[in-house]
Amino acid sequence: MNGQPQSKNKRTVLLALGVVVGMFGFGFALVPLYNVFCELTGINGKTGPKYVLQSGELEADLTRVIKVQFVTQNNEAMPWHFKPAITQVEVHPGELMQVEFIARNPTSQDMVAQAVPSLSPNEGTDYFHKIECFCFTRQALKAGEETRMPLRFVVDKDLPEYLTKLTLSYTLFDQPVQNDATVSGEAG
Repeated sequence: MNGQPQSKNKRTVLLALGVVVGMFGFGFALVPLYNVFCELTGINGKTGPKYVLQSGELEADLTRVIKVQFVTQNNEAMPWHFKPAITQVEVHPGELMQVEFIARNPTSQDMVAQAVPSLSPNEGTDYFHKIECFCFTRQALKAGEETRMPLRFVVDKDLPEYLTKLTLSYTLFDQPVQNDATVSGEAG
């Protein structure tokens, strides 16, 4: 009779260890699963890295007009004022466009921020090319300082016809101050 409780205890311990290992594995799988979920649903359309224009690529398709809207928000821990200088532009596919975003550090301390972009609908991410973007580097602002940060982009001429409006959203995050090469003292 003593063997039966030991067997149950052993089974319970093995089951608990299996659950712990499963939870650990699930934690590692969350990022790829989230990326697949976002791709399938069109949520959180990730934009690509810096785009390098090829010669002859800037031939605008004057028969089409694409509306590009700009939306900004701060992570809840970020006290900066952050907004687009203009909330919407109309651009021809293949046309180089530049807009600016305004950031102000209203605090009494120097801070560093990082902007994370997202584009919707998700189908447009392969056709929206950032040539220059403040999101490529962290932005440092002294206490009370304000800056204008440029975004230069091209909407690819191969953008599907049914896409006539893109929304580029930036979320601004507070970053710990570090002395490294990825911090930009100037916006850009």
